[in-house]
Amino acid sequence: MTLLHPTRVRRRRLGVATAAAGLLATLLTAGPAVATPDPGDTPAQQGVSSGQAAEDRAAITSGDIPGVDEIVHSDNIEHLANIPKDALKGTNSDLAFQGKYAFAGNYDGFRIFDISNPKSPTTVAQVLCPGGQNDISVSGNLVFLSTDSSRSDNSCNSTSQPATEKSSWEGMKIFDISDIRNPKYVAAVETACGSHTHTLVPERRNVYVYVSSYSPSATFPDCQPPHDGISVIKVPRKAPEKSAIVNFPVLFPGEGPDGGGNPGSPTNPGVSKTTGCHDITVLPSKDLAAGACMGDGILFSIEDAEHPKVIDRIQDNVNFAFWHSATFNQKANKVVFTDELGGGGAATCNAEIGPNRGADGIYDIVGKGGRSKLVFRSYFKIDRHQADAEVCVAHNGSIIPVKGRDIMVQAWYQGGVSVWDFTDSSKPKEIGYFERGPVTLDRVTTAGPWSAYYYNGYVYSNDIAKGLDVLKINDRRTDPAKRVRLPELNVQTQPDYFDRD
Repeated sequence: MTLLHPTRVRRRRLGVATAAAGLLATLLTAGPAVATPDPGDTPAQQGVSSGQAAEDRAAITSGDIPGVDEIVHSDNIEHLANIPKDALKGTNSDLAFQGKYAFAGNYDGFRIFDISNPKSPTTVAQVLCPGGQNDISVSGNLVFLSTDSSRSDNSCNSTSQPATEKSSWEGMKIFDISDIRNPKYVAAVETACGSHTHTLVPERRNVYVYVSSYSPSATFPDCQPPHDGISVIKVPRKAPEKSAIVNFPVLFPGEGPDGGGNPGSPTNPGVSKTTGCHDITVLPSKDLAAGACMGDGILFSIEDAEHPKVIDRIQDNVNFAFWHSATFNQKANKVVFTDELGGGGAATCNAEIGPNRGADGIYDIVGKGGRSKLVFRSYFKIDRHQADAEVCVAHNGSIIPVKGRDIMVQAWYQGGVSVWDFTDSSKPKEIGYFERGPVTLDRVTTAGPWSAYYYNGYVYSNDIAKGLDVLKINDRRTDPAKRVRLPELNVQTQPDYFDRD
């Protein structure tokens, strides 16, 4: 295991107000192809002025921000391991877990780790299968992989091809992992506008997959407006090759070419127009789902998995730019929505942007059943200001299962990993953190944790640039979670931690 920089434990000071600125898996035998990122999670490479760079260097000298690649963390966080990228050189993305294995997405494919010893994870397999962003999930013997970059075909040997060409392919890929060291690519399902992310609704015989995608165009033969819903795929566990789309529920009914979602700018300046969903989280034990859908947040029922129905819909046209992801608390009476201000390509954790934009929005669920309403309570955003060169954005996180409390661990790109408590919906507070300093001070660069999830006693973070990090939290507020063990975890399919069969 390799630590990328000597670690310094400290509580950061906040003094500097920075400015904004064929169906067979190809096991790796050669270098990976370059994957093309998609809108919503776009790596940045903009320049930084000499004045801004000088301010950042001064902030490093004064201790207000960490030095380049320096690791800092709160005294209740322990950094156990870092596993750098290996053969897959693209952007690291999401994570999923099963037993002693972690499944890590990458724009060039996916990697499987044995995490039976969290202090020293080992690589079990790496699969080359380019197709950003390769959002990943696992259920039983099946691994699911999203493709949201236009490809020449559905194989793992495909190349980039314009979405304006009818023969181009985007959608879901399915792998069999009965032999964990040799995943086998067994099925592909093309979906309208591809699959930016996906969410599993598992049943005994079938797995339903909710596919989130967006940004249609009249010039795209397979991604026509209005695109105001989600694709629902039914996957028979014993015959995944028979997987097929069974529904496309319209979540934003309305007149006109764009359906009935948020119209965005110029009607709502700075807000994304809703042309689909970015991410959905389901809570099967309560037959509920929450959707983060560009300019809208929704709560819906999944009592009939093939036919989800919207219960409530909300907008925040003052502070939210792009509704990115959602997380329920354990009691299912709250939802945390994240705002991906800047599309994952801008430095937004600074004084100029402020505490309410690019933040998490905490909503209480008031009422029951079909009359439930989402009621806004507060925002949460890390208060550790980042350098002008650091892309920082609210991103993927998970509940830390502590009975009676609402605690979450969350990735913030170069803002690092934050552990925060929202038991009081109106007064959220950070209780721990881990982060690295800037990758560079010369340009705005996308790096840092894409996903940070709690699984069976440890936090696993998939850093976009640096690889897999393993963290341990030593805090009386989170210690009870160490007794909770799951056989499998896809964070967007939230388990009932305390009432399982």
